Amino acid sequence: MPGAVTSVTPTASAPPGQPDIAYVPDYDKWQARAARRLKEGNLPKTLPEGYPAQLTGAMVWEGETVGDTYDWTYVLSDEQLAEIDRALEYFQGLGLALGHISAVTFPLPTLGAELRRLSAELHGGHGFFVVRGIRVDARTRAENVAIYVGLSAQVAPQRGRQDNKHGGVAADVVLGHIKNLSGPAAAAVGSPAYTADKQVFHTDSGDILALFALETSAAAGASKLASTWRVYNEIAATRPDLVHTLSHNWAMEDSFKETKKQYIERPLLHHLPATTTAPERIELQYGRRYFVGFGALPRRPTIPPITEAQAEALDALHFLSERFCVNTGFRKGDIQYINNLALLHARDGFTDTPEKTRHLLRLWLRDPEYAWLIPQAWEYRWEQLYGGVTPEKQVLPLEPFIRSAGNKAKQRPREGRKGARK
Repeated sequence: MPGAVTSVTPTASAPPGQPDIAYVPDYDKWQARAARRLKEGNLPKTLPEGYPAQLTGAMVWEGETVGDTYDWTYVLSDEQLAEIDRALEYFQGLGLALGHISAVTFPLPTLGAELRRLSAELHGGHGFFVVRGIRVDARTRAENVAIYVGLSAQVAPQRGRQDNKHGGVAADVVLGHIKNLSGPAAAAVGSPAYTADKQVFHTDSGDILALFALETSAAAGASKLASTWRVYNEIAATRPDLVHTLSHNWAMEDSFKETKKQYIERPLLHHLPATTTAPERIELQYGRRYFVGFGALPRRPTIPPITEAQAEALDALHFLSERFCVNTGFRKGDIQYINNLALLHARDGFTDTPEKTRHLLRLWLRDPEYAWLIPQAWEYRWEQLYGGVTPEKQVLPLEPFIRSAGNKAKQRPREGRKGARK
């Protein structure tokens, strides 16, 4: 079956009225739903006003051919590694907490210029690259984190908030750990990031996603990327009605924003017309689990169920991404940078052993120099991510944890409570 997905986590229960859809995409159900909806008819046959029939440029690529013209792996030289060593020594000599790492406190006079060039590639080129060559085993955990954050500060200097609590105390947590933590705490896990399951295609939050491989799995776990623009072009050409669906409001729970309705409404897809300083763009931000649930965290029954059209659109995004994706060949010591507005990402299920356990570090970044405009409907989320995050407030945990948004144990019913935050 095309796009088969491996999962061992029990399926989350569906809320009343929800279509027959789960986190694990089912190709046959997608095809049957599409055929049924097409037969019923009355679907828009033209795109929403202003939306392009096709996007062009380097951001439109297919996995089978992108490697013919684009080498996405930047291999660090011995001279650059020595420069990183000097920057680490300089930062350590300042006696500052990790939240104070910046292009100034972690100086890379030569490599920094290359990383700024690569940031331009993220925002105006193919939308991704991999930095290779960091010698993880030669460093302590704290030193690896400092190097990762120091390099990333040159690519995109703003770090986003991934959680607002750590250890039960209010904190701006800007570093996440992606690792299988589902063992004895399986009943609490509500996010595939903390399992060995395959993660289906999705985006994270914010502008730029950075992932640093401290260790890879013993088997499988391939990292895959797909061009949102190529997926959009396919949908626009074959099913313009789904562009309408994706660009209309969707009801979704939000981990930080409290509302009387207990959910917010926003589109997943947004069109940016060309300006005198920027080309025409399409932006996408979504996570499938927020609409269908995952593991211990089902979709809340107080949120309206998704529609049949929305269910089809979710499957279309996943299976078209599977068709057009590339495997980046993620290795231990690699840092993968992704334009989170223009690319989707996924990973295959994997197997760990005591000797080889997959462990990634995650940053959500923003580069004010090259940042894309954000639609008004998404501005609240960008404020949650980047607003008020100062060096003094930042927490970068060195050990893995399940962030509040994916941890059932940290989620309590909000009915009757005011100002509660997960």
